[in-house]
Amino acid sequence: MFSELIPGLQSFVEGLPVVVQFLGIALISAIPFVESYFGSAVGVLAGLPVPLAVGAAVAGNVTTMLLMVFGASAVRERAMAKREPVERSPRQQRLARMLDRFGVPVVSLAGQAILPSQIVAGTMVSLGAKRNGVIGWQLLSIVLWGVLFAALALGGLMAFG
Repeated sequence: MFSELIPGLQSFVEGLPVVVQFLGIALISAIPFVESYFGSAVGVLAGLPVPLAVGAAVAGNVTTMLLMVFGASAVRERAMAKREPVERSPRQQRLARMLDRFGVPVVSLAGQAILPSQIVAGTMVSLGAKRNGVIGWQLLSIVLWGVLFAALALGGLMAFG
């Protein structure tokens, strides 16, 4: 059954305009837990060229990550202006410990293995990490994860397809 799914998906996608292919992968990659890694893999499995699949997946993931970062930054600025102490959730406490121990680069690169980039990035900014540093490291992380999973999907197609 699976062996019939991929060729069917590929023939369906081939009939779509390139813009629709790009937007479809970008939209699914904007979903937390799908992100650039699964989005790029789906794009490759669907028959898109690797650069298009990765580019679309990264574009969708980056868009929602930026929305979360700028939103968290705005909320933090308002909260800090009022100086109201905010109690952290257990998840935020865990991320804060990781952030203190490893810094923004490691949390950005490894955090996507645990939580969606949108949540990791927004939480780091809300915990006080520099917004532009978080954005830069998250961009790098999103691209690297997208390229890695596109390569894995391509390797799987070549080995089994």
